[in-house]
Amino acid sequence: MLYIGVDLGTSAVKLLLMEGDGTIQKIVSREYPLYFPNPGWSEQNPKDWYEQTMEGLKELLADCDRSRVAGISFGGQMHGLVILDRDDQVIRPAILWNDGRTQEECDYLNNVIGKETLSSYTANIAFAGFTAPKLLWVQKHEPENFSRIEKIMLPKDYLAYRLSGVHCTDVSDASGMLLFDVKNRCWSKEMLDICGVREEQMAKIFESYEVVGTLLPEVAAQLGLSETVKVIAGAGDNAAAAVGTGTVGDGGCNISLGTSGTIFISSEKFGVDKYNALHAFAHADGHYHLMGCMLSAASCNKWWMDEIIGTKDYAAEQAQITKLGENHVFYLPYLMGERSPHNNPNARATFIGMTMDTTRADMTQAVLEGVAFALRDSLEVAKSLGIQIERTKICGGGAKSPLWKKIIANVLNLKVDVIESEEGPGLGGAMLAAVGCGEYASVEEAATKIVRVIDTIEPDGQLAAKYDARYQQFKQIYPTCRPLFDIIS
Repeated sequence: MLYIGVDLGTSAVKLLLMEGDGTIQKIVSREYPLYFPNPGWSEQNPKDWYEQTMEGLKELLADCDRSRVAGISFGGQMHGLVILDRDDQVIRPAILWNDGRTQEECDYLNNVIGKETLSSYTANIAFAGFTAPKLLWVQKHEPENFSRIEKIMLPKDYLAYRLSGVHCTDVSDASGMLLFDVKNRCWSKEMLDICGVREEQMAKIFESYEVVGTLLPEVAAQLGLSETVKVIAGAGDNAAAAVGTGTVGDGGCNISLGTSGTIFISSEKFGVDKYNALHAFAHADGHYHLMGCMLSAASCNKWWMDEIIGTKDYAAEQAQITKLGENHVFYLPYLMGERSPHNNPNARATFIGMTMDTTRADMTQAVLEGVAFALRDSLEVAKSLGIQIERTKICGGGAKSPLWKKIIANVLNLKVDVIESEEGPGLGGAMLAAVGCGEYASVEEAATKIVRVIDTIEPDGQLAAKYDARYQQFKQIYPTCRPLFDIIS
């Protein structure tokens, strides 16, 4: 049978068609606009997601035997606030994960309600990108819109609703709303009360591999598919990427170098770090995970190449970088503020250390290294919990760079396993669809049989030592700059 994975990203939706044995038959991508109505704001129109997904599905299925399609599932950008009225119409543009407008609401939640209280309810504290602060913002600044809310949804779940007619979400995506009791995998009544919403306004919760329904007749007709095609809940993009890289079970690790960057550590047991610097979420495999998330990762390199240097030849720029571990330029990768571990929407990207002999290659190298150093910030938090990680998988657009993978292996001093497919969230979504349709008995079984490691980048002892010394300098820059960030914001 065939399974479809839908990766609803920030800049595009990527659709993947997978055979039951994990063979990828076809991949299609469709872009849509991103809006910045005010500095630090980030929005999209959910209608664009649906329209481009439907067009992408038609293209994806054009040359295949559609009678073999059994299921469809999702990996999607997390935290975005999608609100529907009583007619299931979108009330306002979705407020996205990288939107920084909710500083006052986060301060209220963290300082008035209190971080310990939040953590006891949800296993997490308030971050500007989370959904609950966005609800409070809408309640305060757009009360007429707030009063019309009948359903509160997340981006990928809006797609699942449009395809199936079911208001649904999954445990991994719901974990990032600050409305979900992660340990007990249910809505937190206390947090719903704090945000002034009722449980019936929330979507029904499923495990990521569970079937939520089947295709609506009109959707099936448009796509030329059977109405029996199952719609499976899916997962937040990072959990879906973890499934797609085989990061399931206990002690697995995955680094994602997409628009945002994450270090994802899977665990069979629930756990929270002392300062809530890492997110403690439910995992798509039925267990739990810890995750450090930086808001700008591969997007830093894209910004540097496209907007500043003015080139699309990323490989040519990286070919000029030859002296790893010796760069005198540092870069803080906080183009959209930062989440883990600093939780500061006022943080800004910064170059420091340039001299008259600084080259273009030095600056490019600093961007790649800055992202790696910021990922290590989160790894250090995990180490402080006694978690020992020796190797990691890697995925995302940035993972296509051999140089960047080498830098990450040595900055984090981890073995970096490269898998056959780097289509993390899309492949993970297709795998969840296969599990939901009974092709595999569990997510772990699917990962074991589908995910294949084809290469490993080993850290070099001498280079890792050089990078450790550089990291000790890097980690002093943010605390030094933080008061200035608060002033210039």
